[in-house]
Amino acid sequence: MLTELFIENFAIIQKIHLTFMHGLVIFTGETGAGKSIILDALEAVLGGRAETSSIRTGADRALIEATFKLSPQVKAPINALLEAEELLDNPDYVTLGREIRLEGRNTARVNGRAVTATMQREIGAFLVDIHGQSEHLSLLRVRNHLRLLDSFADVSQLLEAYQAIYDKLKQMRNDLDSLRQSERNAARRVDMLTFQIHEIDAAQLTPGDEEELRNDRTRLANAENLSKHSQNAMLLIEEGTPDAPGIVELLGEVVAALQSLVRIDPTTAELLERSESNLSALQDLAMDVRNYAENIEFNPRLLNRIEERIDLINNLKRKYGSTIDEILAFGERARQELDSITHAEERIAELEIQEAELLNNLAEKGKNLSQKRHEAAEKLSALVETELKALRMANARFSVNIATRSDEDGMLISGDEKVAFDSSGYDRVSFLVETNPGEGLKSLVKVASGGETSRLMLALKNVLVKADQVPTLIFDEIDQGIGGRVGMVVGEKLWNLSRQHQVMCVTHLPQLAGFGDQHYRVTKEMVDGRTHTEAYPLVGEARQEELAQMLGPISEGTLSSAEEILQIVHERTRNQT
Repeated sequence: MLTELFIENFAIIQKIHLTFMHGLVIFTGETGAGKSIILDALEAVLGGRAETSSIRTGADRALIEATFKLSPQVKAPINALLEAEELLDNPDYVTLGREIRLEGRNTARVNGRAVTATMQREIGAFLVDIHGQSEHLSLLRVRNHLRLLDSFADVSQLLEAYQAIYDKLKQMRNDLDSLRQSERNAARRVDMLTFQIHEIDAAQLTPGDEEELRNDRTRLANAENLSKHSQNAMLLIEEGTPDAPGIVELLGEVVAALQSLVRIDPTTAELLERSESNLSALQDLAMDVRNYAENIEFNPRLLNRIEERIDLINNLKRKYGSTIDEILAFGERARQELDSITHAEERIAELEIQEAELLNNLAEKGKNLSQKRHEAAEKLSALVETELKALRMANARFSVNIATRSDEDGMLISGDEKVAFDSSGYDRVSFLVETNPGEGLKSLVKVASGGETSRLMLALKNVLVKADQVPTLIFDEIDQGIGGRVGMVVGEKLWNLSRQHQVMCVTHLPQLAGFGDQHYRVTKEMVDGRTHTEAYPLVGEARQEELAQMLGPISEGTLSSAEEILQIVHERTRNQT
């Protein structure tokens, strides 16, 4: 609900700061005092149009700020919006601001941070409906009518059951579209997949192939150097050079010397064993080096074949993956896709059968949903017309129009009739009204603004009070064209409505104003030669005097009538508090 409203330099308002309570808030005052200006300022801070002409003469800017305490019904969606834009401060409150400058851009703010007017309007739509001279008429938005009817009809369980099947059908249709698209491209795709699989299979790759090939290429490319180095090693180990014997011969002499040493000093036997072991190892080394040298290949043809295979692998890597493992994985995926395309016709046939079954189930759920809506529509129409009669619109008619739209690809609901459908069913709902006999029922959007519209909104709000989640409702000119007796009825209905919403009302009828839980008197005053608007809270005798003045010049008679109004209001509301 709206808890505070600050307005500065807006039209003839120099500066006012209003605080509000829950319940019915009444604004009264002479025509032209500025009551509608307060509502215009509130509309601007909710994201409405803000013209530079609204800036008070002599000022360079106008400022409006409104603070709202969030009700449980709107807290979650508003906090989600705020969190997404990093605007969330206190999850229980939100402050909207609007700065209108003579020069430069107007600035919309949420919790002190600049936002777009679109964002401000989106948040404001959750918070306030201004009925009368305003664009903030949620009930005039046709897209809301189905939601409101569903809330009134209490079809949440039916709708959830319908939507569960709808979601399955939507996913199945996506799968079918994908398969059909694949089938349309099947011939070309099959050729490509077959080529890719054949190319990968023909290479006969195994993990580790590339490393082994590169090692083989290195050996073949360097065969001459490998032979040279291995021959040199054999020469040093076994044959020696003209200047020195081979290492085997020298180590043999070491062994012979140590054998002589052991014969004299047996404690040196361990040295002899080590030398004999080293000699044996050296002889094994000589044999291995000789074998290596003998197996060195001078084979240019084999080297060419290895180079060709490495080039093949590099070519496959450019197409299918950066490693052999990735190439093999690509081939496996291609094989699976080829298999799915090959069996696409069978799968499409299976899904089409399942689609038809789901569509039949969905049609049954849709019919049940539609039946409940039609039943609720009749009740809603009767209740709204009853409310309108009490509000001195006895000849007005109200109807809920439920229609369908033909669609050859839609849902079969009877005979050969196929209709369009979505996640909410196949019904297209709009509220229609006839305010004057003979004009015929028309869309709610086309009803003239003013008191007639406000009373229509009040009738709808009273009937849909539990379905409507907007916490603050504002009615301007709702008393236009009605007298005191009907004003008492309107006041009582507004008061009843304010038990579940915060309701604000601008009125000239004391019978209506008497129902207020909070009462502001708006006045136009002259200070230092300038006109400005003030708003004063009224309680006790001051409030009784205001009601008396609304009846006529203050006298014992008007004061007595004002007291009588307050007494009647007390009697009508005390048992409902």
